Amino acid sequence: MNTWPKSYIVAALIAATALFPVGVLLSLAADSTQVFDAYNIQVLVNTVLLMLITACGAVLLGVPLAILLTYVQIPWKKFWLVLLAAPLAMPSYLGAFTFYAAFGYSGEISQLTGIETPTFEGLFGASVIMILYTYPFVLLSTRAALSSLDASQVYAARTLGMSLFKSLWHIALPRVANGIAAGALLASLYALSDFGTPAFMGLDTFTRVIYVEYNAFGLSQAAMLSLQLLVIVALVLYLESRVKGSQEPPGRHLLFWPNKKQTLLMITAIIPVILLAIVLPIGIFSLWLWRDGLGNFELAYAWHSAQASMLAAAAAMIIALPLAHASLRGKAGRLMERIVFVGFGIPGIVMGTALVYVGLQLPFLYQTLGLLVVAYLLRFLPLAIGSIRTATENLDTTTVNAARILGASPNEAFRRITLPLTMRGVIAGGALVFLEAMRELPATLLLGPTGYETLATYLWRVYEAGYFGLAAIPGLLLIFISALGLILMLTGERFNDLELNKESKAR
Repeated sequence: MNTWPKSYIVAALIAATALFPVGVLLSLAADSTQVFDAYNIQVLVNTVLLMLITACGAVLLGVPLAILLTYVQIPWKKFWLVLLAAPLAMPSYLGAFTFYAAFGYSGEISQLTGIETPTFEGLFGASVIMILYTYPFVLLSTRAALSSLDASQVYAARTLGMSLFKSLWHIALPRVANGIAAGALLASLYALSDFGTPAFMGLDTFTRVIYVEYNAFGLSQAAMLSLQLLVIVALVLYLESRVKGSQEPPGRHLLFWPNKKQTLLMITAIIPVILLAIVLPIGIFSLWLWRDGLGNFELAYAWHSAQASMLAAAAAMIIALPLAHASLRGKAGRLMERIVFVGFGIPGIVMGTALVYVGLQLPFLYQTLGLLVVAYLLRFLPLAIGSIRTATENLDTTTVNAARILGASPNEAFRRITLPLTMRGVIAGGALVFLEAMRELPATLLLGPTGYETLATYLWRVYEAGYFGLAAIPGLLLIFISALGLILMLTGERFNDLELNKESKAR
């Protein structure tokens, strides 16, 4: 009789735990007396509009940038690529906070220059912020598809007299439509699950209203809203899973060599994006630091962020190992891994609502560091699993097989050979979990112990109190952490997507 590998047993327990918050929400929502009303419809409309505008804006901004950074030879191409991909690593609520403070009648820009600027708030403000921080999804996915595209047909069309724009529009872009769609769906998913940007912009989306209901002790109604949000998230995830990558074999690469005037115009066109998404947040937080100093910032806030994140990262490295190995052992393991990935799709505000209810039923857990770490684990464990699985897949199995032939037990072969060789992936996965947990806002707001301020929650309290100058240190520290995340991304497996086309250069 065949028995399940030990890794399957551990993976099954973790998969069941990952589904637990959804079960809690279903149970909690059963007590809600209001399923859908006129206000719900307005919230639904706001959420869907934000999602659609974000997706369309990300495509309109990301696709031209992808074409520019793939096909056009401009100076410092890699430098521009890194800068334009950088917003992906930064939480959008930092941008929303600084936009809210910088623009408008009494904003920082108006005070410094005397020039009146438009106010960023509501659907308009939230859409602008979301587009600025999600277009890299489209940029990277489209660029990856364009890089492997055989451009022979485009050259043929150009030879027959078709203009450059028409040849790209009618021949190149339809063949990378799946890459564009994949990026747009990821941007939509980000807009659906984000809490900070709608909250800072005063837009009533599901995430903001769930937080309001939670503060009004309407936990059942918050659970009902959470389930409605999860239905939309599940729909987007389903559509994303149906999008398939390009199957075209690599071929002749397309390259354009602009003259100096065209190069200058192109670089001038991309600079505003970098100024708004990267330079503005750094500039505003630096201005506040110069003007208001350290304020009442305490190092304990940074330590709390690091403490909870380190615990989550350490636990993730341990728990993800059997899950990653189970996913490589067979279909059952892969199924359990996919179930755990559900946690990554659950918005932080929804995860927080479910675990608050668990804490109320188990008072020894309520508002404890342990429950906060569990929330981080359920949300970000897939990051560690993916990193470890990739390292394990690339492992040369001949050494392990040799050890087994020489009499080593499976456990000994794993401990002495497999684990050391995959340690780089384990550490990289733990680092990803650490960095994501450091920046997590909604789950920390709901689950953090009383008085346990982190960098993200301190930033939120400062916004609520209106003492914006006090946000300088946490804001700059969170940007620094985001930069570390970007460096990790560039040196990890995703660097392949960012690397310039070395193959094309070789050709």
